[in-house]
Amino acid sequence: MNIASVEDIDVRGKRVLLRCDLNVPLKDGVITDDGRIRASLPTIKYLIAQGARVVITAHLGRPKGERKPELSLAPVAERLSELLEIKVAFSSEIVGAGAAVAALGAGDLLLLENIRYEAAETSKDETERAVLAKELASYADVFISDGFGAVHRKHASVYDVAKLLPHAAGYLVAAEIEVLKKLTQNPERPYGVVLGGAKVSDKIGVISNLLDQVNLLAIGGGMLFTFLAAQGKEIGKSLVETESIPTVLELLDRAEKLGVQILLPTDIVVAPEFSAGATPTTVSADAIPSDQMGLDIGPETAAAFAAAIEGCKTVFWNGPMGVFEFPNFANGTKVVAAALTKVSGISVVGGGDSAAAVRKLGFADSEFGYISTGGGASLEYLEGKELPGITALS
Repeated sequence: MNIASVEDIDVRGKRVLLRCDLNVPLKDGVITDDGRIRASLPTIKYLIAQGARVVITAHLGRPKGERKPELSLAPVAERLSELLEIKVAFSSEIVGAGAAVAALGAGDLLLLENIRYEAAETSKDETERAVLAKELASYADVFISDGFGAVHRKHASVYDVAKLLPHAAGYLVAAEIEVLKKLTQNPERPYGVVLGGAKVSDKIGVISNLLDQVNLLAIGGGMLFTFLAAQGKEIGKSLVETESIPTVLELLDRAEKLGVQILLPTDIVVAPEFSAGATPTTVSADAIPSDQMGLDIGPETAAAFAAAIEGCKTVFWNGPMGVFEFPNFANGTKVVAAALTKVSGISVVGGGDSAAAVRKLGFADSEFGYISTGGGASLEYLEGKELPGITALS
């Protein structure tokens, strides 16, 4: 796949439409993790240095075509201004922002409001998306795609606009693709994958595809209880997807035939209810009381996962091991994160909740081989799916 990089295309003094992933977590209008904004800075700084007039388009959350004030990108414009130490202009309009674009000088930045306020952005109707893409393309001479967290979506600002302008990948998208190639093309072995998160149904495709590639698969998070239930174990009030049990049994059987080591918890931290103040108890994975729910992997399991991870040369991790937002149930995630920092080869934290977790738990990005900005995009790539936003660039 041949994709031009931002340095392969002439952007000097030109109007550049830059698709970023600025989908940051907000609480009461305050950004709680600016990792995705920081990840966008190298490409933005390069464009500024080239004297480009930059129009940034990005999304936040899922407003589904409605103007939801709590999903405005205004706080992101402020944070970008602080990080770049220059004024980033902000347009509350997306369609009809031509005057704001025309006012840009060399090296100026304009951030458009949440692109998903426009229903056409995520429309399944190609004609509707094309109208919005045409409007966005009218603001620029060149399109740079740098929002890796959205490249698995066939959206107007990700996919359709690339057909209308000369285009290239920004530094972030290029780096993400390089890392994913390392995970899929002759990875250094042993190759281990740690998967967590709530739903096993979200990860079945990726588990199925990875079984042919990995040496070791460790399962934590809410999804582990469907695995335990598939083995006939009592899981109490824990999260379970009963309809996925037959598929889980098939995956376990296939793993055994392929010689892939599947690590499942031997102990679980349980509580009577899902709350930060709930009293934690550690029990055997074979003996979860019927009136309790599992909220984290136990210390014995965390130590076993950590030892297995540290013995690998390539590790990909996606999904927390427990409810890391509650201190009583964060230990599993913290132990696994610490193990990733000790991998002698490449360790990749696969975006989303995992990236938020390592930062919340006090780890620096530099302690890991790579922290992806796109959980869903990474998983779909590892699942062997085509990513429309990448295809559009090639």
